[in-house]
Amino acid sequence: MTERPGSEIERSTGGGNRPAVRDSVLPAPSQGFGVTFAQIFRKVTTEEYPFEPKVTKPRYHGRHVLNRHPDGLEKCVGCELCAWACPADAIYVEGGDNTEEARFSPGERYGAVYQINYLRCIFCGLCIEACPTRSLTMSNDFELADDNRQDLIYTKEQLMAPLLPGMEAPPHPMRLGNDEKDYYLRVPGSAPAEPVTEERV
Repeated sequence: MTERPGSEIERSTGGGNRPAVRDSVLPAPSQGFGVTFAQIFRKVTTEEYPFEPKVTKPRYHGRHVLNRHPDGLEKCVGCELCAWACPADAIYVEGGDNTEEARFSPGERYGAVYQINYLRCIFCGLCIEACPTRSLTMSNDFELADDNRQDLIYTKEQLMAPLLPGMEAPPHPMRLGNDEKDYYLRVPGSAPAEPVTEERV
């Protein structure tokens, strides 16, 4: 079999190997050193990490965050769509039922158990695309290294967003309305969004 001319090695039908065909007249070591010498005159980029934290891009896929509603209730409704979307099987979710005495989210259910195994996670972002309530997002935190495998399985308490001023730690009744739909309006008290029935230019 004879490969096309200019390839690295050409084999003849007789079974013998011919010498490698080279495109350059320079010896191979000279070509290698040429690459090395070309890098010497380039500007060196030195990052003083960890003394100067690296600034990531705004849409960087870092550690996950479970978000809250403005009154402190959890956005996660325990639907497990993030776990189904994860190609690495890194997310484990157990849904629980809300009651009037113990309400953790506006819906009927909430994420009673939520774990992300960062030993498996590939930070692809498919889980946040699958989340219907925008509960799960990804932060810019990338410092996840540890020397204990068990510590890299993050629990719900580690993933929950902190309580901001004006928020109340669940469980508590709904504060933004009498129905869960009140939590998903664009502006509280406004009319729902107009449905799109045709393409708009």
